[in-house]
Amino acid sequence: MGSLFTYRDSCPSIKNILLLDSEGKRVAVRYYSDEWPTNSSKLAFEKYLFTKTLKTNARVEADIAVFESNIVVYKFVQDLHFYVTGGDNENELILCTVLQGLYDSISLILRNTIDKGEVLENLDLVLLCLDEIVDGGIILETDANLIVGKVASHILDVDAPLSEQTITQAWASARDHLARSLLK
Repeated sequence: MGSLFTYRDSCPSIKNILLLDSEGKRVAVRYYSDEWPTNSSKLAFEKYLFTKTLKTNARVEADIAVFESNIVVYKFVQDLHFYVTGGDNENELILCTVLQGLYDSISLILRNTIDKGEVLENLDLVLLCLDEIVDGGIILETDANLIVGKVASHILDVDAPLSEQTITQAWASARDHLARSLLK
């Protein structure tokens, strides 16, 4: 038990991943730290981050800032604001890699149409992406192709193994499965 505790302490960790719209409202969020114990404290942090980063030019490439003893990397795409937060002792490059993995996997899932409407329409897949990237604050994966493959494998029909499907077939199958489950 002691060695696991030491391992977790030495591992880079993520405090939260936020996907907000152009007005600072939640689209998809995951918190992995108890630093924000209530929903109102989470909303206040999100509003604070959004307000502080609104005037920056994070559209071309990711930007890095320190807010309330947290390192935050962020990127704006269309009407969405992507944020990854780590402690003030975390490596910015690792946080940027998580941000890029998140952006790339969502881009693959949404076929390069990244906007609030598409994300909301495919929210289940976006949330699965978040879950495949980070679990309990520990970074699991940052390679977009692997993340998308894992997300697809969660929702495929058991009739056809993932290894026998192209990504297009996998997505079609996943969408059909989702549609059937919603109609039940």
